[in-house]
This record gives sequence, structure tokens and C-alpha cells, in this order.
Amino acid sequence: MSSTKSPRIEIIDALRGFALAGILICHMVEQYIGAGAPPSHYEAVSTGIGNQIIDGLIGFFLRGKFIALFSFLFGLSFFIQMDNAAKKGVAYGGRFLWRLLLLLGIGYVHSLFYRGDILTIYAILGLFLIPFYSLNNRWVLGFSIVLFLGLGRYIIFFFTQGEHLFLDVDPMDMEAPSVQEYYNTLKNGGITDVFSTNAWQGHLDKMNFQYGIFGRGYFTFAFFLIGLYVGRTGFFTQFREAKKFTKKALIWSSILFVVAMGITAAAFISLGPEVKMNNWISMIGLSGMDMANLAMTLIYISLFAMLYRKVKLEKWLSKLAPYGRMALTNYVLQSIVGTALLYGWGLGYLGELQNVYTFLIALALIIVQVWVSKIWLQHFKYGPLEWLWRSLTFFKLFPMKKN
Repeated sequence: MSSTKSPRIEIIDALRGFALAGILICHMVEQYIGAGAPPSHYEAVSTGIGNQIIDGLIGFFLRGKFIALFSFLFGLSFFIQMDNAAKKGVAYGGRFLWRLLLLLGIGYVHSLFYRGDILTIYAILGLFLIPFYSLNNRWVLGFSIVLFLGLGRYIIFFFTQGEHLFLDVDPMDMEAPSVQEYYNTLKNGGITDVFSTNAWQGHLDKMNFQYGIFGRGYFTFAFFLIGLYVGRTGFFTQFREAKKFTKKALIWSSILFVVAMGITAAAFISLGPEVKMNNWISMIGLSGMDMANLAMTLIYISLFAMLYRKVKLEKWLSKLAPYGRMALTNYVLQSIVGTALLYGWGLGYLGELQNVYTFLIALALIIVQVWVSKIWLQHFKYGPLEWLWRSLTFFKLFPMKKN
């Protein structure tokens, strides 16, 4: 939340709700594993053409794109907070740092339930946003571009040749004993067993994924910077007038997507049926995938802005705004609901529900959360976790209930 009384920009909240919905679909269909799963799991949940189509569509349109959109919005929110404080003559850097430490705590509790938590990553990477606020746009864009092109991945691969930084495991080996052991813990263990393995081991595994050759962390920070840059342009305060800019962004993003997919396909096809992450060609292929995700994310932002200009569509898309305003609460809550449904400490449906059913459950949960968020914000100013985060940020209890 901002340190000022500046009015919220509805399209940003709606876009955040859109991103959160996509994340929920991905996580639910992935059954909130947050790591690799044994082949038997994938065989069980993807049997039949319908289940395979759902997994394919999610992989193409959602996976990696909506978490990138969420990251973009985190960088945008950082700019809005810093800018609002600057307009009041207040230095917000120290407050934002404290805010990140609080987010780290919230994220750690969330990670006990779900290993794939992103909040702890945001809290760590957010530290590096603070110095970028004082740099001009040329540096912000330039650094984001080299990260999107794979600089972080290439540096890591140069020194490690594909070996993991934190755990001695093969990320492509789904038959490894550690994969089966973790899966069994989720399926049959109690809640203390899940908490125990996620408390430390889960973070090491996540650090491998974020800062190793897969480089999700570098990609995430690049989106932080794009969000900072777009915030400086004031695009979302004047998106209705920026029709030519939005159209150009859509066209160039589409071109980038085609090129990136071509690079990805060429790289991995040249490696043959058994792809190994121990060569430079595979690193180029991974970077091509990142660029394709970047392009698709920019396409979504452009299309969302275009559709939001239309009165009838704005009426429907704006229904996502309360959902997005309570993004922190909804993100944590949907993980708790999802793990309670799937893990052994809850109903234990892990590996029992096929993709079509988890997809429908995700849609139902989105509808419920959108409706509850609307009702909640009719009576309260903040979501529960948003209120807690804000109050701790400023060391004061903000009024929760609306007058």
C-alpha cells in the first residue's frame, strides 16, 4: 500500500486480479507440488486427450506468463509507492526496506504450506529495486534487457556447467529418490512433516530454480524493472489516450514472440530427444523460452489495456479489481485451500484428480474469491493481510472497517 491518500488506479488492481487468477490455475493444475513429481503422477493426472489439452494450453498461455505479470506489477507498485512519497517530500527507501522484511516473514509462513511461494523471492529481489529508483530509464531498461537475454543464466552456467548451486540433484531427473521422497511426504505426511521439509530444504530447492541455470529470479527482477519503467511513463494513468503506443507494443511483442519461439524450437530440436542442461545450446533454448514468456506477458498487458477502454468489457474486467486489491490475502489463502484439498494432512487428493477436475476447481475458487473480495471491500478498507502489512509497515493500527 502507498504512504499517501492518492486514489487507486483501477486497471492496475484489475490486472493484478487477472494475474492472480492465472497463477491459481497453474498452481492448482500442478497440484501445488512446487517441485518435480514422479512420472507416475503425471501419468495419473494427464491420462486422456482432454487432460493433455488442458495441460498444453496452460503451458502455452499461462505457465510462466502470469507470474511474470505479477512480477511486473510488483515493480510498478514499488514505483507508485516511492513516487507518492517523493511528492510529499518523504524518503521512502528505508520504509520500503522494512516493508520487504515484513513480506519475507509473511512469505516464509506461506512457504511452509506451499514450497513454490514467490513472496520470499520478491522480498529478497526487492532489495535491489531501491538503488534502481535513482537511476535513469536508460540504465533501467538496459539492465532489464540483458537479464531477459539470459546474462544471469550464462554467468552461472560458465562457472557451474549446469551443476546446481545449492543441492546436488539433477533438475531433469523426475525418478530421483529425493523427488519420490518429497512427493510421498506431501501425499501421506502430516502437516508437521510438510512444514519440516519446506522450512529449509524447500528454500534450497527454490534457490536452485531461481538463481541457477533456470534463472527465474533474474527474469523476475527484469520484470520488476519493466514495471518501474512503465510506472515512470505514466502509461496506466493515460492508457485510454495511448492507443498508438499500445498498438505498437502489441505488434512488436507479437513479433518478439514468434522470433523467441523460433529460437527455442531450433535450440531444443538440435539437441535431439534427450535434452541435457549441460551445454550452451540448451542455455540459449532456455533464454528463448524466457523471451517468449516476456513477449506473451507484454501481449497480455497490451490487450488488457485495449479491452479496458471498451465500456462493456471494462464493466466485466473491473470485477477483478477487488480481487487484485486483496492479492496478498487471496494468494496465501488459495495456497492454503489448495494444499488442504490435495495434501495428505488435508483431504489427500494429490495425484487422484485429473487435470480437467483441478482446472474446474481453480475456476470455481477464482469465482468465489472474486465474489468474497467484492463483499469484503464493501465493508472493510483492506484485506486482512494487506491491513496487517500496512499497519506493521507504519507502526500504527489503521482503521479496518469503513465508516
